[in-house]
Amino acid sequence: MTLAGDKVRFEFATSTRIVFGPGVFREIASDIRLLGKTAVIVHGKSRERAQALAGLLEMPVVECEIAGEPRIDQIRAVMRDLHNVREPVVIGLGGGGVLDGARAVAGLLTNPGDILDYLEIIGKGKTIAHRAAPLVAIPTTSGTGSEVTRNAVLTSPEHSLKVSLRSPLLLPLIACVDPELTLTVPPALTANTGMDALSHILESFVSHAANPMTDAICREGLMRARSLLPAFKNGNDLAARSDMSLASLMGGMALANSRLGAVHGFAAPLGGTFDAPHGAVCAALLAPVMEVNIRALRGRDPGSPSLERYAVVAQILTNDQSVTAEDGVKWVSDLAHHLGISGISSFGVTDSHFSELCVKAAAASSMKGNPIVLQTEELQEILHRAR
Repeated sequence: MTLAGDKVRFEFATSTRIVFGPGVFREIASDIRLLGKTAVIVHGKSRERAQALAGLLEMPVVECEIAGEPRIDQIRAVMRDLHNVREPVVIGLGGGGVLDGARAVAGLLTNPGDILDYLEIIGKGKTIAHRAAPLVAIPTTSGTGSEVTRNAVLTSPEHSLKVSLRSPLLLPLIACVDPELTLTVPPALTANTGMDALSHILESFVSHAANPMTDAICREGLMRARSLLPAFKNGNDLAARSDMSLASLMGGMALANSRLGAVHGFAAPLGGTFDAPHGAVCAALLAPVMEVNIRALRGRDPGSPSLERYAVVAQILTNDQSVTAEDGVKWVSDLAHHLGISGISSFGVTDSHFSELCVKAAAASSMKGNPIVLQTEELQEILHRAR
């Protein structure tokens, strides 16, 4: 099906190689050995899988821990520990934050200077000039799609912001996606990361920067994302976990080649100001953003291709060709209810924070992809509805 707004000229870039399927984690060691002399394994709090991988690699290994969502000071600390590493191949093994941290490390290993030299908004914003050190991304959650994206999202507590290190030269050489690694993810994290994946797919699809390649990926991704509730209810359902691993992967491919929108426009200042996990923030915002966007489009831009796209979203998610865009909002809202998604007030957000959050969100890079420019009162309404 051809959609209004299809672009004739576009670019598409992703990881050089994607290896997908149950059990591929146990088979990737031989490919890693071809990429360097020393394995730098960036992992989260748990070392269990990192040690298992180290045992398979048969090469020198340096382990680096990045707990939680990566901060600028954590990246600096890791870089100090790696100054004498010989021919490194960087392996990110963990959730989206770990993969983003590994991407930043790989980029700084080949581009001299401090990380602030390259960061947008709070740094000098210098261009990454040299391809990152070989990077292998192995996700253990289904949410960010960071294994196929080109930017590392980092937190700067002193600026109360999340900012990006961004370049096509930061794309992983190998994305190793093994749904078996997600079987132990607890229900709450399954819900939040899964809603993050859905938000990536949905926002990329309705964005004014969508293109035929991302459209195809998003349509398939939306169908796979219908498995989120089954994966939440039964974490051992490998078929549902595989669908969500694909949804996450496809969301990452889409966002890296399209743009996002108001969900992620708000997620940056919310995540930078409050102790709020990215996936949980996106989960709370997704339905409210859809509702406000659709109403704004109907009122100010009724001929927008994004309205047709919102209707397609609803038809895919409900598996019903007769529904409207608003039915998609209800489907997402009902899903969030069944998943037990918390509102943003659970992170300490109050009405007194709304004005500043709206100003920061309006200036966020992700907001530029939103299908319509939202007015201040509409931004305020999103936060009220997401409480």
